[in-house]
Amino acid sequence: MPDPMLSPQQLTFFKTFGFLAFPGLLKDRIEEITREFEAIFARRGGGHAGQAHTGKQRSCIVPFLDQSEVLCSLLDDPRIHGIATSLLGDDFNYMPSDGNYYAGDTGWHSDGWHRETLHVKIAFYLDPLTRDTGCLRVIPGSHRIGDTFAEALKDEIFASEETWALKGREVPAVALETVPGDILVFNHNLKHAAFGGSGWRRMFTMNLCQRYPEARLPELREYLSGVSRFWVERAYGEIMMRTAGPQRRRHLEQVMANDGHIAELSRQARAKMAEPSRG
Repeated sequence: MPDPMLSPQQLTFFKTFGFLAFPGLLKDRIEEITREFEAIFARRGGGHAGQAHTGKQRSCIVPFLDQSEVLCSLLDDPRIHGIATSLLGDDFNYMPSDGNYYAGDTGWHSDGWHRETLHVKIAFYLDPLTRDTGCLRVIPGSHRIGDTFAEALKDEIFASEETWALKGREVPAVALETVPGDILVFNHNLKHAAFGGSGWRRMFTMNLCQRYPEARLPELREYLSGVSRFWVERAYGEIMMRTAGPQRRRHLEQVMANDGHIAELSRQARAKMAEPSRG
């Protein structure tokens, strides 16, 4: 049976506003997903250095899905695969994932500002979240490069109190309230934030993008360099690669062919961390 694909209306909505919400899409899998999330954090603590999460600041693990065969299989789930294929084409790239315990507010930001290659994030929230308890807020249309509104917003939102006399939580936006099992998808360029949440909000993401043309592979390698700060040797974990079938391998192959520089960058990052501080 073919994957369920997005409708023309959903595709137009995403192009215009920069996000989509899928209430209850993975409700049937949420128990095993949550169990695997907790198991990974129990093994890894709060991140690559193994610190336990304290609820005071964000804890992040990269790559994340790659730590669990169950979570790796989400990339193969026809519902997720159908969304990705609809937005990015059937040769899309799976990019490094991240798992998080969030703490407190997350100010307005984009996850990138990609001018030519479409990058999207699929977000999984494991706690009920409302506009006052840390749900994702988005500014529709803020992803559109070259658009007068989006370009002005990009320059002004980081000083909203000085520019508009508005605190971050007062900026006009759509609050995407969720319960576990809901899925949110948004363009990396889209301005988004969260306010009022506790120090124990559980969330993980898949990052995906269109396949890069040959002439722009240096841009892909530069993007992948960012995972070196998590002291990893490859963009993907061993489980993600080992358990990949033919369909998944298609979405891994371009990144795997262009991540050979990460190991050296990670070695440099570890060495820098080990250097004695100079007063």
